[in-house]
Amino acid sequence: MIQISALPAFTDNYIWLLQDHRTQRCAVVDPGDAAPVQAWLAAHPGWVLSDILITHHHHDHVGGVEQLKNATDAKVYGPASENIPARDVALKDNDRINVLGWEFEVYAVPGHTLGHIAFYHHGLLFCGDTLFAAGCGRLFEGTPEQMHTSLTRLASLPEDTLVYCTHEYTLSNLKFAIAVEPNNPDTAERLEKVTAQRAAAIMTLPSTLALEKLTNPFLRVHETSVKEKVDERNGTRNLGPSAVFAALRAWKDKF
Repeated sequence: MIQISALPAFTDNYIWLLQDHRTQRCAVVDPGDAAPVQAWLAAHPGWVLSDILITHHHHDHVGGVEQLKNATDAKVYGPASENIPARDVALKDNDRINVLGWEFEVYAVPGHTLGHIAFYHHGLLFCGDTLFAAGCGRLFEGTPEQMHTSLTRLASLPEDTLVYCTHEYTLSNLKFAIAVEPNNPDTAERLEKVTAQRAAAIMTLPSTLALEKLTNPFLRVHETSVKEKVDERNGTRNLGPSAVFAALRAWKDKF
């Protein structure tokens, strides 16, 4: 049985910790800071960090890698086309890896960065800064077309897939989502729930793909309500899905 929990880092990052209670081996995803991981290991004697999974090269996702690697000799997996510190295994699209006895499939999901990858094991998605709860990552390197394609690919996974993204952005994302679809009852209900959760300092992750499809405007670019709102703001008509996505992302960047 593998348990998944979150180690908070910085102001709004989560380092995902996977624990195999049979072997007392564990893995982490995107350790931007070594300290939370080392504190957990110190509080759980006998546990060994065996694997480090990296989705992309940004410092808040890789800043702790070398320190953890030196202290534990964990195996570091990361995207082949990005500069990942202490990487042992360079991963490309459709590669498969075995971590703690679980097989993960690697998806190339360019957009936030050009080499960004996601890790998928049946029912679980570690997607870094590509798909967020009720949102998506900024386009620092990729194009809107690339990001739309990446999100479409992730959205095609089973609806009960748990979405483990790496930032607590859900509340701010939902405030944007309700601006895009003010008459979406699912978004209104989720916003109310998440507002209460954050007021009580409760984590809002993981999400599910089913919930994202109902409330995440970036996965709803085919919906008439979303297209009409973009038309209204931009004075345009009949935009294709990638263009609707691009308009939404540009709006969110200034929201």
